[in-house]
Amino acid sequence: MPDHNPAVEAAIEGELSLLDAEVRRSPERLGALLHPGFREFGSSGRLWDRASMLVHLTSTTPPGSRPITASRMKGVQLAPDLVHITFDTEGDNGRQVHRSSLWWRTADGWRLYFHQGTPFSGEPSEFGAEPSDAE
Repeated sequence: MPDHNPAVEAAIEGELSLLDAEVRRSPERLGALLHPGFREFGSSGRLWDRASMLVHLTSTTPPGSRPITASRMKGVQLAPDLVHITFDTEGDNGRQVHRSSLWWRTADGWRLYFHQGTPFSGEPSEFGAEPSDAE
């Protein structure tokens, strides 16, 4: 049975909130989850900061859009105020992305500080399952 870790659970809750279309459409709700120093290396290759991400998500997420499906979500607490989350997503277009996030606890709660998405196709493998890719 996995250990109960409130920090990891809070970061996962925040991450799942970010996948919700209603949160993505709301500048207030989205802004409450993004750290002021937020940065992202997007799965498209684009670099994002907090301001550009707020404008992009709140203006491009259609009302009632299908939620992004997350799987294999895991977290580890790296320090008292820092959690690393990894997971995979699949959008309604079938696009699959490996994701990695750093959540930082601030006076305002857990906020997403850094995120990276890397597209993949086919079935995801476990770490170490494809040693030829690491060479």
